[in-house]
Amino acid sequence: MDHSPVGIEQLGRVTRITIRREVRRNALDRMSQEALSAALDEFAAADSQWVAIITGAGDRAFCAGHDLKTAAPEGSDGLLPGGFGGLTARFDLVKPVIAAVNGAAYGGGFEMVLACDIVIAAQRATFALPEVRVGMAALGGGILRLSRMVPHQQAMGMILTGQPVTAERGREMGFVTEVVPDGDLQAAALRWAEAIVAASPMAVRASKRVALDCASDPLPEANRHQWELPAVRDLHKSDDWIEGPRAFVERRPPQWRGR
Repeated sequence: MDHSPVGIEQLGRVTRITIRREVRRNALDRMSQEALSAALDEFAAADSQWVAIITGAGDRAFCAGHDLKTAAPEGSDGLLPGGFGGLTARFDLVKPVIAAVNGAAYGGGFEMVLACDIVIAAQRATFALPEVRVGMAALGGGILRLSRMVPHQQAMGMILTGQPVTAERGREMGFVTEVVPDGDLQAAALRWAEAIVAASPMAVRASKRVALDCASDPLPEANRHQWELPAVRDLHKSDDWIEGPRAFVERRPPQWRGR
């Protein structure tokens, strides 16, 4: 029997990564963080894999954050070089990542959600940054990302109280892409992944880099900066750049080569 805390499935060009620590509400200790980081390393390096879905096992939690029973020693933040779960500070990942949130996403679990590009939430999902309630702060990217994604007072309401919000409230605030019935979550996440796979992987990665790397620039500067990004330069020199318009003119599905 596979006792790994992280499950990996390859569904065509989609990698689904499942956190499997149901007994701890999928909270991550050091070993499971390292396993998740390794799974993301494998996805990032695999030319055949274009999109990742991250989810949690069971129906109670996506990830309840740090497993405080195995917390880092005093004076250490317990984070990997890539951030919590090897994801929240993985700023060089050009491939898109979808969060399929099946239950509670708290603390570091919510920080991982905020680090994803698309967030699909089951109706039962809830989100919170409860760190202040245990004398900590959401320094794995939660404060920084949430305060940039939603209006200031909405973000601070979550950050300063630790109170959870529902999936529908998350959609209203803007950090959830779609809310679906609980039983439809995995199918919905795969539907979004397949829609991305249908597009040029080169164009998708260039678009992600422009959105992330130029978002804080003034518009005239951003317009210049986008053309300097390696992912944009690679797209402009790629076979996909030629294949897309050609397939459109010839009225046939494009054959993306990803290079």
